[in-house]
Amino acid sequence: MAKSCKGLAMELVKCLSESDCVKVENRPFRECAKEKSPVISSECVGLRETYFNCKRGQVDMRARIRGNKGY
Repeated sequence: MAKSCKGLAMELVKCLSESDCVKVENRPFRECAKEKSPVISSECVGLRETYFNCKRGQVDMRARIRGNKGY
């Protein structure tokens, strides 16, 4: 994992671990990360989208040359 996305990944895990999906329903992180807004907070949804864009930027050759955008 690239260092530029590592911080986002840690924030996403922290946000999901504090959500009701993981705490109350005892579901795994992967299931909760796929859920929509009613189950997890809008902050977690935003972090998920930002992390996805960061990872996608690593695969895009143009972005790899220029580097990921500072989100």
